[in-house]
Amino acid sequence: MNTNASIVAIVDALGLPPDAGVDARVPKKLLVEQGAPTSADKRAIQDGIDELQWLAACKPTTIGVPSFTDDTREYLEIAVVSCAFRPAAKAARLIELIHRAIPYPVLLVATDEQGLALSAAHKRHAQNEANKVVIERLVSVVGIRTDQLNTSEKSFLQSLALAKQPRRNLFILYEGWLARIEALNAARLNGAFAESDEPETIERRREALEAHSRLTREITSLRAKATREKQLNRRIDFNLEIQRLQAEISAHNKNL
Repeated sequence: MNTNASIVAIVDALGLPPDAGVDARVPKKLLVEQGAPTSADKRAIQDGIDELQWLAACKPTTIGVPSFTDDTREYLEIAVVSCAFRPAAKAARLIELIHRAIPYPVLLVATDEQGLALSAAHKRHAQNEANKVVIERLVSVVGIRTDQLNTSEKSFLQSLALAKQPRRNLFILYEGWLARIEALNAARLNGAFAESDEPETIERRREALEAHSRLTREITSLRAKATREKQLNRRIDFNLEIQRLQAEISAHNKNL
């Protein structure tokens, strides 16, 4: 997979005006200083990141969408950032660290040998630290190969265009992109990509995705316990509980 071509494909899909372009390198030192709480995280950044690039700045003066401020958050700008990971990088952790390090809401395009990941994370003011922000919810979709797109992924890319997002303010715009990432995650479970800006639909799908993730983790844990269990009656109990959780997943999948 051509990393640069994949990043270009996402940026082109966003359909941002030329005024939003930045194209500036972000030094890893910034991430180490701002977003690495432990020595292990510092090593993960130094060893795992090949290049970090600030691609675009979406703000009122560049894309014509008003900023948003309330008691909880301040969205003055959305940063579009790309990151190329080295082989064996701790991609999931690095994605979180990048979102933590940059105070603006970020639309992050990350690439590694598995493909491309797109992520977004709503942020709010920290309660006990002035001028600090914390992540409320991070959502990502991984393993997109822009040279081998399936039907849902093609629909997903087409749905990312700025012209197709709600534009009341930057918070609502960012929620639109985040909801489309969730829609692709849902499509990978039910086979159909369905974008929506209806708050009720988005919340229903979000709850179903969270339930699917939680129940899947529980099933994985129970299967491991069942494999280790020597008593037949206990293995039967584990398997019955797995079946119950699978039925619960099926019920939630109706809301995807």
